[in-house]
Amino acid sequence: MSREIKFPLVAVNFKTYKESTGEYALRLARIAEEVSVKTGVCVAVAPQLVDISKVVATVNTPVFAQHLDPYDPGPYTGHVSIEAVRQAGVTGSLVNHSEHMLKVSEIDLIVRKMRNLGLNSLVCTNTAQVSAAVAALEPNIIAIEPPELIGSGIPVSKAKPEIVTDTVSLIRKVKSNIPVLCGAGISKGEDASAAIRLGTKGVLVSSGVVKAQDPKQVLLDLARSVTI
Repeated sequence: MSREIKFPLVAVNFKTYKESTGEYALRLARIAEEVSVKTGVCVAVAPQLVDISKVVATVNTPVFAQHLDPYDPGPYTGHVSIEAVRQAGVTGSLVNHSEHMLKVSEIDLIVRKMRNLGLNSLVCTNTAQVSAAVAALEPNIIAIEPPELIGSGIPVSKAKPEIVTDTVSLIRKVKSNIPVLCGAGISKGEDASAAIRLGTKGVLVSSGVVKAQDPKQVLLDLARSVTI
């Protein structure tokens, strides 16, 4: 496998769960790589900042940061520079996750800077209208995630399919070549296949995989389902 992003895509956000921290992060990253090799589906991982270098050194699949700040290297204690994660070997980063939202001006700056540095931006959005506005910034990927369904176990692809179809439609009107992922409540293969049927190119998942009793089986189910 390689660190190149391919579609359909299954992206796993490790967040800060204890089940995806330290050695558990490496274990989960290895599982993601194994599933990717077995199914031929690209499985990307987004570990915590402290685990990124170790994960990059352990697996040969796309690795994303969970957040970046719109600052050049300098006196910004506690922030994360794009240059720093690039040197750590990441493929790209999540941007504007609902748990770490940014201003549009900040998203614009981050996306442009990532593009110039050869990194892939995966921008999270919460509505179809916001998605269309973000599409004008030309990120590499957009993930639609209604925040009220994140971690709920209720998949947006089934609970609110109109949000997904409206998002895909509006983004295509602005920039037709931006792939759209579906997130929030995705935890089963049937959730992922529903998202694909709605016009997306994959899914962004977290607790459904990270906190599962058998993460490998869940990832296998998701990866096989996005090819339907």
